[in-house]
Amino acid sequence: MPESSDFIIGGNQHTQVSVHVAMSNRHGVISGATGSGKTVSLQVLAESFSSIGVPVFISDAKGDLSGLANPASHVERFDKRLETIGLTDYSPSASPTVFWDIFGQNGHPVRTTISEMGPLLLSHLLELNDTQTGIMYSCFKIADDSGMLLLDLKDLRSMLMWMGENARQLRSEYGNISSASIGAIQRRLLVLEEQGAEDFFTEPAVSLSDFMQVDFSGRGVISILDSVDLIAKSPRLYSTFLLWLLSELYENLPEKGDAEKPELVLFFDEAHLLFDRAPRVLVDKIEQIVRLIRSKGVGIYFITQSPLDIPDDILGQLGLRIQHALRAFTPKDRKTVKAVAQNFRSNPGINTETAITQLEIGEALVSVLDKKGAPTPVERILIRPPASQIGPLEDAQRRQRIQRSPLSGRYDEVLDRESAYELLKLRAEEKAKQAESTPKRKSGRSRQSVGEAFIKSAARSIGRQVGRQILRGVLGSIFGGRR
Repeated sequence: MPESSDFIIGGNQHTQVSVHVAMSNRHGVISGATGSGKTVSLQVLAESFSSIGVPVFISDAKGDLSGLANPASHVERFDKRLETIGLTDYSPSASPTVFWDIFGQNGHPVRTTISEMGPLLLSHLLELNDTQTGIMYSCFKIADDSGMLLLDLKDLRSMLMWMGENARQLRSEYGNISSASIGAIQRRLLVLEEQGAEDFFTEPAVSLSDFMQVDFSGRGVISILDSVDLIAKSPRLYSTFLLWLLSELYENLPEKGDAEKPELVLFFDEAHLLFDRAPRVLVDKIEQIVRLIRSKGVGIYFITQSPLDIPDDILGQLGLRIQHALRAFTPKDRKTVKAVAQNFRSNPGINTETAITQLEIGEALVSVLDKKGAPTPVERILIRPPASQIGPLEDAQRRQRIQRSPLSGRYDEVLDRESAYELLKLRAEEKAKQAESTPKRKSGRSRQSVGEAFIKSAARSIGRQVGRQILRGVLGSIFGGRR
């Protein structure tokens, strides 16, 4: 029998499989072909963590998980499943939920700043090459050295333009700065704007504590990020946001050691996007965060079609494995099935490789960690029915819950506090007034200082901007510390 803090995720006629909550920060993976039942498994885990007081964050890639906010309706086919698993205390119930959306349409807006994003993640987001990434690092360093805050897109554009116009003066201290690289970065920023990233890169920045709430009854609040439009418009922004979130949590949360239960559990759908075309240095940092963040009491659960979408060094750290059906129509498919089967601890009563292709919808091969942290032998089970509604809420229901949310109004109004854009504009105006009041020299031409060039070129850049905003962030721990 499971302990009071553990919970059952499914079973068969012979056994029930329970998650040992104290091991839940050892991470996990839910995988399987489209339509095999991954979303329901995610839903069962999320509401189970919530029921024991653990806050949950979910990236909802398909828009199916808002139903967590409603109790389940009676489904006859689940009666037989409950009987097979041996669950006698099943009761439909809703989970406390808060909805989020980077675009602010289907939930509270999620924002951060360019400073918080940092040069490495920003370079990954813009898909810059090594040379262009070096320029981005120089941009941040020059801004720091000049005491200029890079809070939004106007700040970043102004700084980049000034760097291009003053490359010769900067070369000795900051290295070569080519106009071609500057131009390429500026074009990438335009593409990013067209993808709607301006909605993400602005203030007020989201507070991590708002993802870690417990309601008045002691249930963990489930934060659901609507990622449907985000993935469609900019899958790179989607992955970059999740990486930023991981880093911010690792940097800001205190050490917890071996806690009785996690402080927060994250579910990342479409997990392959996190690693798609990511540079080796970034994958290494992700691996480091996944390995170390469990000491902060954070569990990470990846959802993807195949566990092989996840790098081996990260896959090896995932304790809970829920494998739904895979298809083997081609030699490549069969090779994948064989490799996935080898990731499980063998069970003499199950041919894992064969079972993977025979699983029905709602069935899964499952291995969990025991109390000592060792993986259990694979079991073929039925995933228990969720207590909440399968499928999304109606639009009117969702809007009503957003309006009644305790966070309603907190992030609605965009802030544009004084930063490099405003300071440079003010200094440029003061410089122009000073020039008007100073008598002109009869002959000769004074040499323009680097500081004057900075102000003038920044003013020209600012004058050409429309005033759209982006956020700045350093992704502290992932990229080696906050500036």
